[in-house]
Amino acid sequence: MIDAKLIETRPDYVKEALAKKGWDFEPEGLLALFVKRRELLKEVESNKAEQNRLSKSVPQVKKEGGDVQALFAKVKELAALNKDKEVELDQVEKDIQAQIEVLPNMPDDDLLAGGKENNTPIYHFGEEPKFEGFTPKDHVELAESLGLIDYKRAAKISGSGTWVYTNLGARLEWALLNYFITTHLNDGYEMILPPHILNEQSGFTAGQFPKFREDVFWLEGQEPKKFILPTAETALVNLHRDEVLSEEDLPKRYFAYTPCYRKEAGSYRTEERGMIRGYQFDKVEMVQYTTDDGSDKAFDELVRKAQALLEGLGLCYQLNKLAAGDCSHSMARTYDIEVFIPSMKIYKEVSSVSNARDYQARRGMIRYKDKDGKMHFCHTLNGSGLATSRVFPALLEQNQQADGSVIIPEVLRPFMGGLSVLKPIK
Repeated sequence: MIDAKLIETRPDYVKEALAKKGWDFEPEGLLALFVKRRELLKEVESNKAEQNRLSKSVPQVKKEGGDVQALFAKVKELAALNKDKEVELDQVEKDIQAQIEVLPNMPDDDLLAGGKENNTPIYHFGEEPKFEGFTPKDHVELAESLGLIDYKRAAKISGSGTWVYTNLGARLEWALLNYFITTHLNDGYEMILPPHILNEQSGFTAGQFPKFREDVFWLEGQEPKKFILPTAETALVNLHRDEVLSEEDLPKRYFAYTPCYRKEAGSYRTEERGMIRGYQFDKVEMVQYTTDDGSDKAFDELVRKAQALLEGLGLCYQLNKLAAGDCSHSMARTYDIEVFIPSMKIYKEVSSVSNARDYQARRGMIRYKDKDGKMHFCHTLNGSGLATSRVFPALLEQNQQADGSVIIPEVLRPFMGGLSVLKPIK
């Protein structure tokens, strides 16, 4: 969440920042609630002080032969009044919380306003492949001719937006995941295998709820309510929910492999078939918890790690700095790493590296204590490292040969039993 004090003291700054994300924030209602809260707090504290003063005066009034019953009656009256005021104050606090928790994170100051149209490519790796002397196939044709994917049987047992990895396809998928995992382990990240079924508070802390409640798969008949994780980030950023960490323990670097389950699947464009968009896909996710001072360094590290994975595979990609309006609801900053898909002649995202600053930590009460004993909210960052459902198609399409075979990148061969080429089965 956005810091309530920032909204109270710099409402125009917050309004302008959120406008860059396309969010029409009018602070007047919240400012009125802040005033009401201050007034109620003042009344409650004043009443409590008066109760204490009167209570302490009882012995002296008794000694002087005064009417202590009148004192008791006044203390009782103030206590009853305070009880009503505290109920009112509690409601004001809830109203403030309800208005703040739906606000998106504020974008970093250097981000351009607007949406996708203002995203900025800042780096390009490799050459877009040119296929001499033959017509290249798309990844759907290649996967079927190589016996890697069975789309028809997936549709039979599940429905559209799904696929079945078969034989060498399953091994290639597993090789990609092992390559990612091995790299992260070598870089000193701690591996986590989280549950795939999460509670509602996990979605709130990650910033997916309340705005995106309908984008996840909910389990029916579960109380309390539970949902299937849309990304391992949702689990990883909740590991230290309601905890106080030590500054010496930061940064914490985690990664997790999970399938991801999302309702958003379906062809937004006719070319997004095959594995480009689906209800379920595999992803290795990286998350860091840092101090506020270490946040920018962690972001650069995560970006570079995602880039290095694609460069190790030898795949052509580009790095984009997203405009404020294209950053997700919870994020202050995002760079997308997009791999080139030859059949589509466009670049598709395989990793988003994002910095939530202290937005998620405020929602989940994730704090750290510095050397002087002062409490701070952690910064949380995440990055895909990587999602396979677009790396797999890009690998097939970029590495295809005239005879219909596909060259396996060298970094994957140890995980494929030394196999270097995928050959057509028919």
